[in-house]
Amino acid sequence: MVDALVIIPTYNEIENVERIIRNVFSLQRDFHILIVDDSSPDKTADKVTELQEEYPTSLFLLERKGKLGLGTAYIAGFEWALDRSYEYIFEMDADFSHNPNDLIRLYNACTKGSSHVAIGSRYVTGVNVVNWPMSRVLLSWLASKYVRLITGMNIHDTTAGFICYRREVLEKITLSNIRFVGYAFQIEMKFKAYLLKFKIKEIPVIFTDRTRGASKMSKGIISEAVFGVLKMKFNSLFKRYKI
Repeated sequence: MVDALVIIPTYNEIENVERIIRNVFSLQRDFHILIVDDSSPDKTADKVTELQEEYPTSLFLLERKGKLGLGTAYIAGFEWALDRSYEYIFEMDADFSHNPNDLIRLYNACTKGSSHVAIGSRYVTGVNVVNWPMSRVLLSWLASKYVRLITGMNIHDTTAGFICYRREVLEKITLSNIRFVGYAFQIEMKFKAYLLKFKIKEIPVIFTDRTRGASKMSKGIISEAVFGVLKMKFNSLFKRYKI
């Protein structure tokens, strides 16, 4: 019985989706994959449907109407996973910025160790980022420092999106109360796991920027993270923060 599900949100990832699926399925440990596609105009979902003929019991597709945001894509994937028997549920990008080989290291941190959440961290052992301009490296690194300062979380890479959750973490968090939809979603999930006193472990990984397709980063996403973190922390201090 496969106990691990990798959730991969996609929007216009036709250049990457087949390669990432085949890479995950080539690992020595068995994982299932759920692709959550937001009606990609480039027909990403059609390619996944085609591959389902080859992987009928391990590759799944959840199609959504329109581009609804990274956070809601993961929440939809979490709910899908919790309706089934998966014990370890992963977040991973489609663009190979996250190395599929590291899935096993995150899995082992939660199964062989005592961690409830394992984070593929770019900053726990320095700065492990490849192909980013220095301006973006600084923005990301400073953002994590800022979040760490405001929230009090002892996490070096607070915006990381390469994560393994034990099932019990997602069951304890009320997913309908998640408010952020962009990259701040990653901060909110970690903050709620932190408030619930789950053990969070950072596993050092090398993050490599995409070589195919286009980045989804925007000024609105950055603004949501900066101001949303302040509001999130403020509400938590006065017992108005719903976990």
